[in-house]
Amino acid sequence: MRIGIDLGGTTIKAGIVDSSGGILQQSFTSTRVADGFEAIVDDIVMLVKEILDKAALSISDIESIGIGIPGITDYSTGKVIYCTNLAWENVPLADRLKERLGVSVSIENDATVAALAESLFGSTKGVQNSVFLTLGTGIGGGIIINGRIFSGSHGAGAEIGHMIVGENFYNCNCGKNGCLETFASATAIKRYAAHLVSGTKEATMLLELCENDTDKLEAKHVFNAAKAGDKLAMEIVDRMVKYLSIGIVNIYNLLDPDMIAIGGGVSKAGDFLLEKIKNKVKELVFNCNITYGDIVIAQLENEAGIVGAAFL
Repeated sequence: MRIGIDLGGTTIKAGIVDSSGGILQQSFTSTRVADGFEAIVDDIVMLVKEILDKAALSISDIESIGIGIPGITDYSTGKVIYCTNLAWENVPLADRLKERLGVSVSIENDATVAALAESLFGSTKGVQNSVFLTLGTGIGGGIIINGRIFSGSHGAGAEIGHMIVGENFYNCNCGKNGCLETFASATAIKRYAAHLVSGTKEATMLLELCENDTDKLEAKHVFNAAKAGDKLAMEIVDRMVKYLSIGIVNIYNLLDPDMIAIGGGVSKAGDFLLEKIKNKVKELVFNCNITYGDIVIAQLENEAGIVGAAFL
């Protein structure tokens, strides 16, 4: 058995995972970002001991521990190179936990471990080359080539959310303008919706759904209104689809994967969103005579982080 840890900016989740990808026991705690690196290490150790106790197991029953990190990692050294959500830079996370727990520890980017989970047990199972996109607060990416994780030579090879796809009305958190995640993430949808709604006199369901407070707008409001035929909401969705499709076509042109899976909160828009993406991608692909890989909705949802990390 293995342990997978999903280390996020707000929550740390840990689970014991069996050989078929099933989570046998899990627990979570808040991420104490303000308390620094050692406090988070303490909490990870606490969670590991907690789930082992619940499962009546000891650390000697565990083959390895894997951790998904919302940042850039060096798999070979076990260091987190940079993680803005945790305010970490060049921290030896894997070594520190190995000292504390006495078992092998591996780390990787959180979207990459989700891609691994999908390739082993989810939507991309059985294909050799796949790309996973998680559309949430930002956009994360994971790449599987010949059945193995690909993170590039420096750990930054799957930063798909920072692919430049256009010019936007606001800058990305990374400081650049035009990143894919400023067009197609949940945050991007909310920001563009607020931008559009506040500057229009056109009647729209969005004002009703957010109770006339654009700060309360959510991506789900936009999709619900678009599904109901709201003109402004459809404009917002179509803009998001346009730029996401540009990103997907760039992925096709670079990697030609067997399949692209879309996960994260935005993927809950389901077939409504998927059909629009597929239609737009068909318009934009380089050569219509090529059969490109399918685009699908990811299957594992919130379990992907723990399961993928466990199998690093």
